[in-house]
Amino acid sequence: MSTPPKSDAHASPAIAPLRGVRVLELATMITGPLAGMMLGDLGAEVLKIERPGGDPFRKYNDTLYSPQFVAFNRNKTSRILDLKTREDRDVLRGLLRDHDVLIENMRPGSLDALGMGADALRELNPRLIQCSITGFGASGPYRDRPAYDGVGQALSGIASLALDADEPALVGTTISDNVTGMYACYAIMAALYERRDTGLGRRLEVNMLESSVAFMPDAFLHHDMFGVTAGPLTRIASSCAFAFKCGDGKLLAIHLSANEANWRGLARALGEPGLAEDPRYVERRGRAANYRALRAQLAPLFARRPRSEWIDLLVDEDVPCAPVKTPPEVLEDEQILALDAFRAMPLANGMTARLPHVPVLFDGARAEAWAPPPAYPGER
Repeated sequence: MSTPPKSDAHASPAIAPLRGVRVLELATMITGPLAGMMLGDLGAEVLKIERPGGDPFRKYNDTLYSPQFVAFNRNKTSRILDLKTREDRDVLRGLLRDHDVLIENMRPGSLDALGMGADALRELNPRLIQCSITGFGASGPYRDRPAYDGVGQALSGIASLALDADEPALVGTTISDNVTGMYACYAIMAALYERRDTGLGRRLEVNMLESSVAFMPDAFLHHDMFGVTAGPLTRIASSCAFAFKCGDGKLLAIHLSANEANWRGLARALGEPGLAEDPRYVERRGRAANYRALRAQLAPLFARRPRSEWIDLLVDEDVPCAPVKTPPEVLEDEQILALDAFRAMPLANGMTARLPHVPVLFDGARAEAWAPPPAYPGER
């Protein structure tokens, strides 16, 4: 078993709200590992059980420490178990007797097939909080289908809010995977809090489909309350949010929301005060209804100046705006640097990675351990 090094003085080891909580992570890819990492960041002791060959994310870049693996596996130790063997299944049972939380994202019925279904685990350790993460839940016609982030985004409706129906192409970062892991962590912490009074664990079930749906409730309310089928521009138009290419080719984002002062400030920054009085745009509802026309009218105006000049003008008018930055640019952003939002982490393969800090402060300090993802233990 690999053991992570102790956190250095830069972290705040005294602030570990989940110190003493022991988590067994029997999960791969993102959903379960993210939930485990979030608990580990807050001081829980997380043991990651990997199958022979390791978590599939390990070797995504022909290395045992791919960016995908590093992103979701800090603050854990690791152990290889081959659950096809009786010996290693017995080892797992022994570990489950001594842990507070089990996180698993196996297909429904997999643990039952190993003799470790919900009832068996409850008998083995009544205090164990079992968190089962699946794609579609433990029942229903999709129960046994494989699920990844793109599937979750599509089935939940998230993808329909981003896709161009004429030229469909999935874009962007993982959403369904991440929100599922966050909901799992949220449920586990609630169960840990409850267990202080009851002394008993819970069987928690979290699935990607429902988590993704819960992440975007307003789209469903638009339909149920007003008969509007949300699409890629529904929220954007309602919020009066835009992205424009400036005179130097750089991109700028603006979000006016419902604040009339933002709209009038934008008109002044553009040197077009009369725009604010255009009857099509004078109210937010009009701007939303005529969003495409307004966007087309504004675009050539932004092409007149470089982005930095527009930002200065907009900030002077207190208009919410930001440059559209790439990840490398974010790393060097002055506000990111002021917040100390990233921190370097040496990896077991000799590389160094910059990872985002946990974005929460406890009395002004970071409540997180800072140990690298576990070294691959090797097959026994």
